[in-house]
Amino acid sequence: MALHTVDVDRSDLEYRAWLKEAVRKVQADANRSADTHLLRFPLPEEWGIDLYLKDESTHPTGSLKHRLARSLFLYGLCNGWIRPGKPVIEASSGSTAVSEAYFAKLIGVPFIAVMARTTSRAKIELIEFHGGRCHLVDNPCEVYDASTRLAEETGGHYMDQFTYAERATDWRGNNNIAESVFAQLRLEPHPEPAWIVATAGTGGTSATIARYVHYMQFDTRICVADPENSCFFEGWVNHDPEATCPTGSRIEGIGRPRMEPSFVPGAVDRMMKVPDAASIAAVRVLEDALGKKAGASTGTGLWSALRIVAEMRAAGQVGSVVTLICDPGDRYLDKYYSDAWLAEQGIDITAYVAELEDFLAGTSIGLG
Repeated sequence: MALHTVDVDRSDLEYRAWLKEAVRKVQADANRSADTHLLRFPLPEEWGIDLYLKDESTHPTGSLKHRLARSLFLYGLCNGWIRPGKPVIEASSGSTAVSEAYFAKLIGVPFIAVMARTTSRAKIELIEFHGGRCHLVDNPCEVYDASTRLAEETGGHYMDQFTYAERATDWRGNNNIAESVFAQLRLEPHPEPAWIVATAGTGGTSATIARYVHYMQFDTRICVADPENSCFFEGWVNHDPEATCPTGSRIEGIGRPRMEPSFVPGAVDRMMKVPDAASIAAVRVLEDALGKKAGASTGTGLWSALRIVAEMRAAGQVGSVVTLICDPGDRYLDKYYSDAWLAEQGIDITAYVAELEDFLAGTSIGLG
């Protein structure tokens, strides 16, 4: 008996027309956006060391996560996961959700952010400004299950930045953050930095930068700075992919209670565990140095970068170091820039501020 060909055609021309237009809108956003600035942090010229900050706060949604959200939306659209009329759901500590709400509105789909109840009010208001809805949970560890449940209940797509961040970004180039940094350093005294310091929320940024550096055969090394109440440092040091932390990070945007799938330990050369007080002190000093407020995740990276500068200085080395301004400080006026909040949290930044000021003035040679 002859067998017949079985043929199932699920072509949906209406959906494909919607998809084509959605991808165009997301790509057009990138085409309209200028690159972010690479700022010089003032150090004594006689040190022969340049410190740069890649200012990601100038993106349309005000943070480093704008790049990630764009990549995640393109990834979800091109995989057929994001559908017209169906919500996109994301587990987030705020900044990714702000950026994803922006892109969801751009292509006309609903957006739900699943976040810890402690997320800053300013971030919640920004998500709502872009048309998103916030689903708050009491324990930061609950965001994963709550997001999965909401996706099942609504028929929507759980974006899951913590799994897909490292694979959604083209780490070989395509004007990713690493390619941009090296292009902007081309005419500087030390165009190939000794170190790039990143902080980890998903781990996608450090993975992108490290992979690009290795792919381009640069000698630049990658340091990841981790805050208190995060397990990335312990998991990396102990080679433990199951490492967890029972308490959520006070430094919004970075630090996680588990080793996230997008964190790539093998790509990283070095990690630092930074006290929250040091992170907050660093952004207070950054404001004095550049007249610019930034979130405390920027301070985590800046403290670590300045420690590396101190090491280079002590060793008589010259060169450059790069870190990031992750998001603007006006989202945290009631937290990291509030002395009342610091007192409530039992955080004293006085000694760290003094240590930074002495180091930058040249009256001390290192940071603790």
